[in-house]
Amino acid sequence: MSTLAIIAIVVGALIVLALVVSAMRRSRSNRQFAQVQTEAKHDDARHHRERAESRRTEAAIAEERAERAKVEAELDEERASQREQELGRSN
Repeated sequence: MSTLAIIAIVVGALIVLALVVSAMRRSRSNRQFAQVQTEAKHDDARHHRERAESRRTEAAIAEERAERAKVEAELDEERASQREQELGRSN
């Protein structure tokens, strides 16, 4: 075998090796990127669930405040009626 043929075989083998290594790195990089994206989507879903829970809590608090305001308004109305009755008796 001539020296030129041996050099060509070695260069060819090195090129194939470089292509294999490059493909492995690209594959690993793609896998890592997919993993990071998956984690980001999980974080996003968790964030939306936390916001939903927070808004449910705020809604429950608002409902409770509205109920209290309604009861206080009814109580004020009752007191106003009592005062009017007292005024009617004293006249």
